[in-house]
Amino acid sequence: MVADPPTPDPKASSEPDPTANGSPGLGGEAGAAGGRRGFRRRLCGCLRANALVLLTVAAVAAGVALGMGVSVGRERLAAFAFPGELLLRLLKMIILPLVVCSLVGGAASLDPAALGRLGAWALLFFLVSTLLASALGVGLAVLLQPGSSTGAAQGTASPGHPAQSIQLSKKVFPKEVLDSFLDLVRNIFPSNLVSATFRSYSTSYDLVNWTYMNETQVQKVPKAQEVEGMNILGLVVFAIIFGVALRKLGPEGELLIRFFNIFNDATMVVVSWIMWYAPVGIFFLVAGKIMEMEDVKQLFASLGKYILCCLLGHAIHGLLVLPLIYFIFTRQNPYRFLWGILAPLATAFGTSSSSATLPLMMKCVEEKNGISKHISRFILPIGATVNMDGAALFQCVAAVFIAQLNKQPLDLVKFITILVTATASSVGAAGIPAGGILTLAIILEAINLPVDADISLILAVDWLVDRSCTVINVEGDAFGAGLLQNYLDRSKLQSSEPELLQVKTEVPLNQLAAPTEEGNPLLKQLRSPSEDAATFEKESVM
Repeated sequence: MVADPPTPDPKASSEPDPTANGSPGLGGEAGAAGGRRGFRRRLCGCLRANALVLLTVAAVAAGVALGMGVSVGRERLAAFAFPGELLLRLLKMIILPLVVCSLVGGAASLDPAALGRLGAWALLFFLVSTLLASALGVGLAVLLQPGSSTGAAQGTASPGHPAQSIQLSKKVFPKEVLDSFLDLVRNIFPSNLVSATFRSYSTSYDLVNWTYMNETQVQKVPKAQEVEGMNILGLVVFAIIFGVALRKLGPEGELLIRFFNIFNDATMVVVSWIMWYAPVGIFFLVAGKIMEMEDVKQLFASLGKYILCCLLGHAIHGLLVLPLIYFIFTRQNPYRFLWGILAPLATAFGTSSSSATLPLMMKCVEEKNGISKHISRFILPIGATVNMDGAALFQCVAAVFIAQLNKQPLDLVKFITILVTATASSVGAAGIPAGGILTLAIILEAINLPVDADISLILAVDWLVDRSCTVINVEGDAFGAGLLQNYLDRSKLQSSEPELLQVKTEVPLNQLAAPTEEGNPLLKQLRSPSEDAATFEKESVM
């Protein structure tokens, strides 16, 4: 008996075949739609993750375009730049708690031996990078000869603000090299911690006329005074010492260490709020600073070679020298590291202050580049104080530029003096706008060059060059933190190898007597530390 074949369902047979006549099926259309949705989702996720970077870079570009195309009267310029001023005030407000709490917590989280090693390696990197930047600045200035052009030597005042630049040049008193280094040491050990939060020590001079044997002479007498500006160097040293002291207390100091760590975490939350206002403030800062210049074209025409020399040196140092050092020691992509700190670099260009960029840099290197908190919060405040690669390069270019303007040849001894003085004077320089101008007078005094006459030319373009200096300064700080993080990771790997070797040597020799049974996994599972060699032999036979 043969079973009847199954009859097909008429409803099912009447439905059209989705793949008939070569038309794509619903599955293909759904896959294409899903692919488009997945692409949009990835694109939106990428834009959302890098929204702050894109907004900050766009704010810089839009500020430059607006400043070049729109003119605002001087009576309304302060009101126009008010949002940028507000950003600077917010960032400066957060510097003091951030520096003190981060350094106390960072120093307390490291043992003194590791603290000494990390500090030594950090200072070595900062010293070498600053020397390389100084040498690069001298080399470019000698090669391009920015001071040999006649256009730059025709005037001694700024094309934009002649009266203001002459007034500033008259206020510049050349400081002795010895007094500069003594002031550095005095600021390391402040006499009053409260006053160190808003004042720093600086030596000034009084011109005293005295008569001896009917001859009148003018003598420069040093005078101690405190100037406006936070003494970050003294606060950094005190915070590190205080953190080490808290670690020495042991369990008794853990409560205060937790207080500083929690205080620092709360400060970083405030920083994350300020970061979203940064593009708005940067836009008005850049636009307002360009609007201050009356004739930007004339400024670039007269000092174009000097500006080109400074910006080219900063580009070479920031895009080639520092990434090359990072790649040699870490074997990692340095430009991926740079992408992670693009927002702080744009903020540094807008604010022209490495100290004001410090909160944003800490947050970005921790979240984007994977730097541990105890590294970033220990190294970055130190770097913002002692690492001034961009300022050292600019000062070397400016010194050679002024020497060429005055037709004074520079021999090898003076070149070495410029290198050493620029590197040393950049340590502890104020991380504020135009802070490099103050230390430039030290270099000019060291090589016997006039200060009052030609420093107005440097002031004329300092609004642009100083922003480039700040970008290189904070970039060097970030690369230093990355190098120390890599050094710490490798040290942990190397320290784990001796422990493994020690465990292997502690195994009794009688357990390795049977080479034929050495790879048997049953023996490894049945073996226990309390069993002797006879037990192993019995179990292996069974």
